[in-house]
Amino acid sequence: MLKKRLLSSLIASAMALGGLAACNSQTTPSVVSAPDQNFDADIGIDVTAMDTSIKPGDDFFGYANGNWVKRTQIPADRSSTGSFLVAFESTEKHNAELIAELVSTPQPAGSNNARIADFYQAYTNVDAINAAGLSPIQADLDSYKSIKTRQQLSATLGANLRADVDPLNATDYRTENLFGLFVTQGLATPGKVLPYMLQGGLGLPEREYYLSDSPKMQQIREQYRAYIAKLLATAGIKDTDNMATRIFALETKIAQAHATRADSEDFSKASAIWTRADFAKKAPGIDWNAFFKAAQLDTQNEFDAYHADAITRLAKLVASEPLQAWQDWLTFHAINSHANVLPTAIDAAHFAFYGTTLSGTPEQRSRDKRALSALDVYLGDAVGQAYVSKYFPATAKANVSHMVDNIIDAFHQRVETIDWMAPSTKQEALAKVKSLVVSVGYPDHWRVYDHYPVVADNAYANVVNGEKAEYLHQLGKIGKPQDKGEWWMNAQIVNAVNLPVQNALNFPAGILQPPFYNADADDAYNYGAIGAVIGHEISHSFDNNGAAFDSTGAMRNWWTEQDFAKFAQQGDALAAQFDTYAPFPDLHVNGKLTLGENIADVAGLSAAYDAYRASLKGQEAPVINGFTGDQRFFIGFAQTWATKMRDAALRQRIATDGHAPGMYRALTVRNLDAWYKAFNVQPGDALYLAPEQRVKIW
Repeated sequence: MLKKRLLSSLIASAMALGGLAACNSQTTPSVVSAPDQNFDADIGIDVTAMDTSIKPGDDFFGYANGNWVKRTQIPADRSSTGSFLVAFESTEKHNAELIAELVSTPQPAGSNNARIADFYQAYTNVDAINAAGLSPIQADLDSYKSIKTRQQLSATLGANLRADVDPLNATDYRTENLFGLFVTQGLATPGKVLPYMLQGGLGLPEREYYLSDSPKMQQIREQYRAYIAKLLATAGIKDTDNMATRIFALETKIAQAHATRADSEDFSKASAIWTRADFAKKAPGIDWNAFFKAAQLDTQNEFDAYHADAITRLAKLVASEPLQAWQDWLTFHAINSHANVLPTAIDAAHFAFYGTTLSGTPEQRSRDKRALSALDVYLGDAVGQAYVSKYFPATAKANVSHMVDNIIDAFHQRVETIDWMAPSTKQEALAKVKSLVVSVGYPDHWRVYDHYPVVADNAYANVVNGEKAEYLHQLGKIGKPQDKGEWWMNAQIVNAVNLPVQNALNFPAGILQPPFYNADADDAYNYGAIGAVIGHEISHSFDNNGAAFDSTGAMRNWWTEQDFAKFAQQGDALAAQFDTYAPFPDLHVNGKLTLGENIADVAGLSAAYDAYRASLKGQEAPVINGFTGDQRFFIGFAQTWATKMRDAALRQRIATDGHAPGMYRALTVRNLDAWYKAFNVQPGDALYLAPEQRVKIW
């Protein structure tokens, strides 16, 4: 999808589109987008963005976006810019108008509107946050100092368990708590909703930051260790150098205990079902009775141990590492994970490392805009309900729903005509297409926040209470039937997602606006832009991860051995293709890491093209402003991936993200025969692939 967070690669994210990226779990999203695109009202595409001096067959991204890249400056408060920012800033502007109206007039006590207004006022009242100092968090810090036994440590770790699922960054799963929790149908338990236990505990983006021998990673480690000491000192804590040494040493061991990124995304290694008794037997070192009681899971008997081996290794660390190290680690992460609602000096130090050092962003976003992003996290459905009622027309929902139907039909036809697939495999694939649950714009049922207390004078309490409310919301789903209509993104988010365990797709209202969808543009553009997004999400049901799930959302092998070998062969070819893209001499795109997204791009663009051609009913589209229909389709697709990134952010993206950078995703076109004909691409052109080398998946 546009973007994801593990939930991964799993549950909801893997399948996100990948347009939005966050520097870390607490900063606002770093948006990929184009702030100054000028879209032609008739054809949708931005002709001024194009550099027609570049041959399409040599550099299609440069041809479609070359002048845009030359003239566009990355905003000082962004690590990147690109096509998603147009939609994001439009939504942000609308949300700002909504919140300003709510704040300026009294709201009924206990209403969602009152929660939104109070949250915003508390978050933007920096003077009150500074005046409070560390008093809001002091009770937690004192409790960590008082830990004397492993049982108390275990209970503290359980009490800190959270459903760390950030809807702005649904794919790249991270939590600063030692474990994270996620609730959905179990991978090996069709129809049964279970809590997933996931690895966590790191302050850097992932394990390779601690373990890689590259000079760049070694430098980041030194900077991170210095940051730990600085943050603690800024918080008024003594002996920070020794604390930083202990914290970093412990996190390095935590990183060594973690599953690798490749193993983490291998569902076949993530379907272990553990009983309560299994935790004590398979992962000794933690007092699991104390842990689960504090986590309010003491009556739950079954869990999906998503990172089973890592759970075992992390539990061993709880037993073996000094209590002092754990106390220090708890103190640091309590402050670090809530820096945005602690005094300005702490917030600034946090941004200096995560925003500037890790992502290259010179300036922090303004407090009011960060407040809007925080509202999306903690009161996202409340804001979304207000947003769609005012800014999302019924005609857009109807038109996009019609496009979805057409693209699903096209995908169905593509499966029907596959000549290498056995009838049994094809039958299961068609059943999966037929049973997709597609939601456009917003969910059928909005979230209720009655048990989430929000006040106008304590930003820290609002964030912590929001974390607890989300956690209880997730716990409330355990043991209930799988809700195939559940949304994992807010309606106002500029993104989209495939949910393989639900066999469902979400297309939020936030992405159903220019530049992705333009009601005034011709069909060629819209099928190339939002149509490719729709096709991408459908195709996630059949990428290297999604293909492991059947029509019920159960992880089950429904392939013949020969069929899967053919499928894997094409995947290997696509991975090798992306391995050749190198933004830096010492760094290439990881074709295996990005394979799921790249498969979805190829298959989704192909299905969107077929649907577009079918919409013409055998006729040729008119030439408009010198561009044929097929040219408008492919240019529209490439311009949705207009991307410009700071070097640090680009390096981080390639090291940690399952989505290739946009400039390479735009090159997906080289696998479609129709692109060659549309732009007269010939042998000898840099992007030319012989017909037998073009990857055909679904």
